[in-house]
Amino acid sequence: MTQDLHIMPPEAPLAMPAQDFSADFRDAQVPSGQRPSAGFWRALAFSPAMAATLGLLWVMSDWFGAEGINLIEAILLALISFNFFWISFTVCTVLLGMVSLSRQEQPKRETRPQPLRVALLTPVYNEVPWNVLGNARTMLEDLRARGGQHHYAMFILSDTRDPEIAAQEQASVEALRTTLAPGLELYYRRREENTDRKVGNIADWVSRWGADWDAMLVLDADSLMTGRAILRLTDSLARDPGAGLIQSYPQLIGAQSVFARMQQFANGVYGIAFAEGLARWCGQEGNYWGHNAIIRTRAFATSAGLPKLRAYNGQEKLIMSHDFVEAGLLRRAGWGVRFLPRIRGSYEETPPTLIDHALRDRRWCQGNLQHLKLLGSTGFRAVSRFHMFHGAVGYLMSPLWFALLVMWALIGQGEDASVLHYFSPDNPLFPQWPEMSETRHVLIILVMYAMLLAPKVLGVLALPLSGVRYAEFGGGSKFVTSFLAEVVLSILYAPILMVQQMIAVFRTALGIQKGWSPQARDGGTYSLRTLILCHTLETISGVALSVGILSGLVSVWLAPIAISLALAIPLSALSGVSAGAARRMVGMREDFREPAITRSARRHRNELKRLIEGKGVMTPAE
Repeated sequence: MTQDLHIMPPEAPLAMPAQDFSADFRDAQVPSGQRPSAGFWRALAFSPAMAATLGLLWVMSDWFGAEGINLIEAILLALISFNFFWISFTVCTVLLGMVSLSRQEQPKRETRPQPLRVALLTPVYNEVPWNVLGNARTMLEDLRARGGQHHYAMFILSDTRDPEIAAQEQASVEALRTTLAPGLELYYRRREENTDRKVGNIADWVSRWGADWDAMLVLDADSLMTGRAILRLTDSLARDPGAGLIQSYPQLIGAQSVFARMQQFANGVYGIAFAEGLARWCGQEGNYWGHNAIIRTRAFATSAGLPKLRAYNGQEKLIMSHDFVEAGLLRRAGWGVRFLPRIRGSYEETPPTLIDHALRDRRWCQGNLQHLKLLGSTGFRAVSRFHMFHGAVGYLMSPLWFALLVMWALIGQGEDASVLHYFSPDNPLFPQWPEMSETRHVLIILVMYAMLLAPKVLGVLALPLSGVRYAEFGGGSKFVTSFLAEVVLSILYAPILMVQQMIAVFRTALGIQKGWSPQARDGGTYSLRTLILCHTLETISGVALSVGILSGLVSVWLAPIAISLALAIPLSALSGVSAGAARRMVGMREDFREPAITRSARRHRNELKRLIEGKGVMTPAE
């Protein structure tokens, strides 16, 4: 057995104690002083959403008549109201973003920040090594070209278990170190045991080397950031001594398939205004998404060590979606957690197919639902609890939407056609279903559809406010075509994603979802058998809805959902189609104006791949 490669600086231990969720904690390192409040922006985000939801609830309660509300009616009202609040809240956040982007803020005269020593940490687990290291080289070289007073070093923190990938990983590191320009620092270590996954990987670095570094910029295996973005994050942390973590807004890159291009278009067009609004109402209680964020090392070590959670059977379990919890712990200790979406040049990749997206979502669902157990922990700020609750609700909404869909289908097109028509309407023990006329029925559905579409339309209108021109997407007509294609695709895929998330929720609740397997970043082409197994529930549901519509029992306004579910298998196959068909379907800004950093990364990836293959090192399957 060959000795693992180990290229690391001298150890500089830093204690990282596990936090106690039953006791409050305040970090003595936090500088004193009042930090700006986001109370006004929060009122603007939450109050209209609550008012709109209460208004809808009042109108619908009146529709149900004065006979009182029975259990089934109450369930229907609760489902509609709960779903409507979250839709309204999204719309309000986008509107806040538009207001914020339209404000002409006076540039501040900023003092020269104190120089920081920053470690760029890239945890990897069975990744394609030349992709990771090609990105690493690109970031280091772009930082050198930018100059500046801060000191940076890249750490590749490997948890790779596959011996073949590990050998190639180490050969790639050695090859890259021979080509790096003088002065660029690249370190590598591989843990013998994958203890506590990514949480343990980062904690191992902090506890062994963290004392020598003022800050750590945590990256993902597919992360790519410009030198300018890294410098701006570092300067922001240096100028704000009370900030413990500053999160950038990672934008999607590298999409080739239909599904990935749909995601990248939505992220780059609609996401900008939403991110701006989110930053406004979060204020100092922002969130952490696990990568492309800079963190004050000592603050993290002192305040954010994660304990194990004790399950009902007495076993200790690792906190899966650690990032939300770490952000909450930093804020609990008094550190600011900020989100700066205006820092451009922060990138990540997205799963290429619907199935790859669903597999990733199952892991995230497992972690986010785990947060519900932490909502009652001592010391967390209200907004930190909201972030954790919101993350869990994002998955719980899917079974709620599905339940609402089923009930809506059962209502039918009128009293006589309704599946829920009771046999003895005169019997008070069996109250008749409320008189929901077709007009009212359709009106509610149209309001829901309009509210779901509103964030997209508002995002498009807000795009010029962010400095992006429609012409950059290949011209105005091309932008409109791409927008319409994305809307149609999102309408088609949304019901399928709803069912897949519902499956993820039940897998987690029943304990079927085990482990935390690495993301298949390159995706794959799936067999018909796999597609059928994955989308059986959607297909059966869609066929049942379609039969109900054709027989007159179900409202025709549910046809888009029925069609999507019934065609889940071919739509899933379509999601992985790439090359010319995908480009013609959804055009993106990057097709016409590719960022220089992505061109450099692609060149460095290909160079390293050719170099490793030329040496005859066995390559992992891609």
